[in-house]
Amino acid sequence: MRKIIAYPVTILYYLLFGFTLVFFHPIQWICLRVFGYHAHKKSVDVLNFFLLRCLNVLGTRFHFENPHKISLDQPCIIVANHQGTYDIPPIIWYLRHLHPKFISKKELGKGIPSISFNLKYGGSVLIDRKDKVQAVQAIKDLTTYLNKHNRSVVIFAEGTRSRDGVPMRFATAGLKTLFEAMPTALIVPVTINNSWKLNKWGGFPMDIGVRMHHKVHEPFLVSSAPVETLISNVESVVLQDFTEIRERRK
Repeated sequence: MRKIIAYPVTILYYLLFGFTLVFFHPIQWICLRVFGYHAHKKSVDVLNFFLLRCLNVLGTRFHFENPHKISLDQPCIIVANHQGTYDIPPIIWYLRHLHPKFISKKELGKGIPSISFNLKYGGSVLIDRKDKVQAVQAIKDLTTYLNKHNRSVVIFAEGTRSRDGVPMRFATAGLKTLFEAMPTALIVPVTINNSWKLNKWGGFPMDIGVRMHHKVHEPFLVSSAPVETLISNVESVVLQDFTEIRERRK
């Protein structure tokens, strides 16, 4: 019965989702071209607020747990596990004061209203996963921008999404590049749970009544430990709530 109900609700969701992306695309263009970065950034914030409202149509609820006051006195590296596309709007909205930017695959840089425009012109970076040299250089170029403006980058450290909610081991290359290039940065660990359930039936229909949970852990400085130790520490913090991981690694 749950899946049967999900079909018409999913159709309504996709209609609203598509309309929202198309509606905000020219708004982003005008904000950036006419008023500059800060106006464009606010338009992206509002876009993601409405993307969350679209998900509410599915009965999706959001619990974003962040008891920490994170200032913009230094750049931030937001390190999270990855369960799907819907991990992103809560991060953009609830951590909007940190100006989060993303390391995304180059395929997302074209063809998607609003999303592709923001990735290309909003300060994020598009990488070719098959070209490691290009990817590393693109990330280094991004860190120069982040260090200069005290902004934040989001890295999904597994390298790809977990389709069943059980995280994989962190890939170290991207983290190492960021930590070495951003020695004054603050590391902000984030654990994401349950967003994978939205696509557990393959995207159509989407599941209904999912309760997504983002948990921001206590931040710590890149300068607090050697790079290899930092990678081990942030992985332990982000994945500590997943009993499946603990059992698998005994």
